Formats: sequence, C-alpha cells, structure tokens
Amino acid sequence: MRKVKIGIIGCGNISGIYLQNLTHVFANTEVFAVSDFSEERMQQAADTYGVPNQWTAEQVLNSPEIEIIVNLTTPDQHFRICKLALEHGKHVYVEKPLSLLPEQGHELVELAREKGLLLGGAPDTFLGAGLQTCRKLIDDGYIGQPIAATAFMLCHGHENWHPNPGFYYQAGGGPMFDMGPYYLTALVSLLGPAETVAGMTSKSFEQRTITSQPLFGEKIDVEVPTHIAGTLKFKSGAIATMITSFDVWSSTLPPIEIYGTQGTLLVPDPNNFGGPISLRPAGATEFKEIPVVHQYGENSRGIGVSDMADCVLSGGTPRANGELTNHVLEMMHAFHESSDSGNYVQLKTTCEQPRPLNTGLIKGYLS
Repeated sequence: MRKVKIGIIGCGNISGIYLQNLTHVFANTEVFAVSDFSEERMQQAADTYGVPNQWTAEQVLNSPEIEIIVNLTTPDQHFRICKLALEHGKHVYVEKPLSLLPEQGHELVELAREKGLLLGGAPDTFLGAGLQTCRKLIDDGYIGQPIAATAFMLCHGHENWHPNPGFYYQAGGGPMFDMGPYYLTALVSLLGPAETVAGMTSKSFEQRTITSQPLFGEKIDVEVPTHIAGTLKFKSGAIATMITSFDVWSSTLPPIEIYGTQGTLLVPDPNNFGGPISLRPAGATEFKEIPVVHQYGENSRGIGVSDMADCVLSGGTPRANGELTNHVLEMMHAFHESSDSGNYVQLKTTCEQPRPLNTGLIKGYLS
C-alpha cells in the first residue's frame, strides 16, 4: 500500500496523539513535514516522531509531495489555513470546529467541491470501537426505532489544567464549540442528520482565574456563553435533549443515551474511542454491559485522516467529511441563534449519515 504524505500545521497540545498514530499506527499515512510558529515545538515534534521536515506553513502548502494538510491550529486560524490549503490543491483535515462561522464552513465546502478535493475534520471519535459498536446495535435493531436521545457534557471549564486556556472563553470557544462537536457528531453518526434546533444560553461568570501552570493566577474575560441547553429534532423524527456547560462543578448525568421503541442504549463518552456500553431491551429488568466488537478502542485520533487517505488512494467520501463537520458547525451556532432570537432554527445544511466501519479490521487498516 502506498502511503499518503501528510503535512501537519500546528504542533500544540493535540498534535502528539495525531503524530503518534499517523506515524506508528495507520498503514496508509506518512507525516512528511510539521510546521508551527514555535520552532521549539516544531523541532520537538519532528524529533519525537521521526518527521523528516520542519517547514514554514508556506513550505508545507507548496510541497508537491504532500497530499493532505492536517490543520491543528487554534480555532481562529482554522478557516484561513483550510482555505489556503484548498487553494494550493491539498486535501484538508482540520481539528474541530471546521470554522468559527457557518458562512466560512459553507465557503470551504463549496471550494473543496469546486476543486475536486476532500475536506473533513474532527472529531473522529465516532469511528472508535465504542460508538461503532453502538451504531451496529442500532442498525441491527437491538433497541428498535430510535425515538429520542439525551446528551450531557457538564464540567467547570479547563482553566485548572490547560496551559493556555484563554481561547476556550473567546469566540469559537465555550462548551458548545469545545465539546459539542463530539456529542453532535456522535448523534449524527447514530441517528442521522438533524433539521431543527431550539436552545437557551447563559454565562454564569464574567471572569475565570487560571489555576494551571504557567499562567497561574491570571484572569480570563469570558466572552461567550458557558451554559447551553436545547433540543434537536432529527430528520428521522428522533428528538434529542442536550446540555453543554463550563459552569457545573459536578454531575452524575450520563454522556449519551439513545431511547428506542424496543429498548435503551447507554453510549460511552463520545470524547473517547472505547466503551463501556450498556443495553436494556424492552421487558428486561436491568442493563447489561455489551462488549465492543470493533477495532480502535484506544485513543485513535487521526483515524479520520487515515480514512481520508484511503479515499485519496481509492476514491470515495471520507466518513468525517466536510458536509458532516459543516452540519455540526451550523447546529452549534443554531443553539446560540435560537437563544438570541427566541425562535426555533431550521437548519440549512445536511449530510449523509456516515457509513459504519466493518468489524474484524486489522489494526492500522480501515478496510
């Protein structure tokens, strides 16, 4: 199998697991170059993972050997870097969110289509063993027809652990834009695309105090809503209730539950790749844990890039594609828009429900 050469732009916190998996796990990818404005970070990434080239972003974009750009910059740079990559004839995979604004996401989707290039992005956790096993259980009828769901992500923010948490509270941040993509992408993977959103938002704290190093004690001005609650109606007819919050100190709410006409499925944390999974069919007296039946239960970030590489080599549409990531981007904005306007928001975007992965895969391969 030919390896597709990858150029990674952005060597921050999340880059390590991408580099690990794209250099040592997936058989169809080769990280050919890394780029970062910090020469120290770039050099460390290259040395740690054996990447042969440490280049400027311009050099990465202009390299005739690189076919896929993996954009791991901060959210405020996602649109600019993705657009430049597409204009340079590169396929693009970007960390979440696709862009800050829906119109930017739409522009990227259209540009990729015009140029015949692949566009996609995180999260790819829905391709992990846990959510893929849940997808198989639903597809095989274990809970009947899905009719409803709940999705909850409640914590007290990231300023107690992240080395530079300010961007979580600026435009493009907040719990919906930080963690919402995992939950919304998982729901679309399990239930198909949504069509209507209703939401309410609030901001409980005007400032946050950093308690992590190296910025311990610094204050962060909070610019975005930090508690978002709402409802989604899916084209299938299923209705989901969702809360994302940076204002909650503790909670016992489950990450995702799917309710069907013939049972209930407890879905694992969509920020992870594995289980646990529990199922309670109609008439049963208790939940029973279900073993995962798919590959990739460990942290497999980059699996979406490998899936894109498969499509570069043999054709097809990546599962974590631009239409999916753009649909999720619009949904996230729709919660805020609904709250601001006091009205339901009818979504303009849609996507295909991503194809499931097969069972019995060999580690490092997706087919």
